[in-house]
Amino acid sequence: MGVVYACTYKTALPSKKADTFATPTHFGNLYNIPADNPMHPEAVALGRMLFYEPLLSGDTTLSCASCHEQARAFTDGQAFSRGIKGHLSDRSAMSLVNLLWNNSFFWDGRAKSLETQALVPIQNPREMGLSIQDAALRLQATALYPPLFRKAFGSRQIRPEHILKALAQFERTLISANSRYDQIVRGEVQASERELRAINLFMTHPVPEANLRGGNCGDCHGSHLTTLHTFHDNGLEAQPQDEGRALVTGQAYDKGKMRAPSLRNIALTAPYMHDGRFKTLREVLDHYNEHIQASPNLDPLIMEATNEPEGQSLALTEEEKEDILLFLHLLTDSTFIQDPRFSNPFVAPNRP
Repeated sequence: MGVVYACTYKTALPSKKADTFATPTHFGNLYNIPADNPMHPEAVALGRMLFYEPLLSGDTTLSCASCHEQARAFTDGQAFSRGIKGHLSDRSAMSLVNLLWNNSFFWDGRAKSLETQALVPIQNPREMGLSIQDAALRLQATALYPPLFRKAFGSRQIRPEHILKALAQFERTLISANSRYDQIVRGEVQASERELRAINLFMTHPVPEANLRGGNCGDCHGSHLTTLHTFHDNGLEAQPQDEGRALVTGQAYDKGKMRAPSLRNIALTAPYMHDGRFKTLREVLDHYNEHIQASPNLDPLIMEATNEPEGQSLALTEEEKEDILLFLHLLTDSTFIQDPRFSNPFVAPNRP
């Protein structure tokens, strides 16, 4: 069965063998689908199984889903994820949502494709701790997987790159586009006066000279995807301990910059930031409103943002903070976290 959603969608680059793979029209069509890995329903189904498969970890205790739980919008509720042998990850697990539109992955953007991204946690000794070659051998030794790889990729011989391609195809189907905010955008429900005020406040950059108040959120989290796929130093520390994007680019001006993540289902994905330092969304708002640190690469759009003439902080009122919190909760998509197509396919305790 192909990937079809019950709202306004358009077809997205299916192969001739694939069922219709559909995407929401208001997200645009800048898809990240490599030419050598077109969407196939058989590969998507296989990728779903591999996503929940503990054979892909060194001690067979962890799967991708261990750190990316559907009920938490594919995060794990931890500041740092626990890998094999009790190791902790270097950063918080990011939500896996609307990845079809991402042009890079991880907090520092070091992976340019989902295929590349999928390899990293499997082979990381602090996460799943298994070479992709050994993963292929393990799957090859089962009765279950060789026929499924033949259906998906034309051969019973399991190749490492096909593991990664199947995982990537499944992850591209993790589309969240049925929140109340989406329903408002599509005209299916009518927004209340307060909801409209909250949406406008979130998206507006403040200009006190023009008496224009704003939450200053849309500069990094604009568009219906609630991310612009950009990297920013958001003033968490005067001297960032994690170099972030600079570890990828080698550029001093990127030190401390991290990806501005999608805010889809943000109410479900605490704790927040790359190190999980904030336990609540209110703490996040308080940071942006009054606790910005003057770090060397602090984003100018954050540095100069204020709602008061000659103000030294964002200076949102308590009512405005509550409005922004309301908007963030409008992004919760209960159908996404309950969608059976994304759930654990292994219901029987014993498998071949």
